[in-house]
Amino acid sequence: MVQELSQDNLAELVNGNQKVVVQYSATWCGNCRIMKPKFKKLSSENENMVFVIVDAEKFPESRQLADVSNLPTFATFVDGKFVNQVQTNKFYVLKDLVNEVV
Repeated sequence: MVQELSQDNLAELVNGNQKVVVQYSATWCGNCRIMKPKFKKLSSENENMVFVIVDAEKFPESRQLADVSNLPTFATFVDGKFVNQVQTNKFYVLKDLVNEVV
């Protein structure tokens, strides 16, 4: 299941869960909309992780956790620490990122 942030509290989720995968997006971003169902598909295949969608424009503190400069950006966190990120609209690249922390 994918959670969408309603407040700028990604740091709490990252610190409170062992494995977190984040999609940073924005409402105007076409590639973000294309990747959203693929991100949701991965969440259903990896139930031992928390999947979160963050509106990078609304939540600047959450954006800073992965130093996001392009959208969509996908980031992984393990035990409260940033692991890796990619900027992509390719499913296989996203899947490889998730597989790094499985």
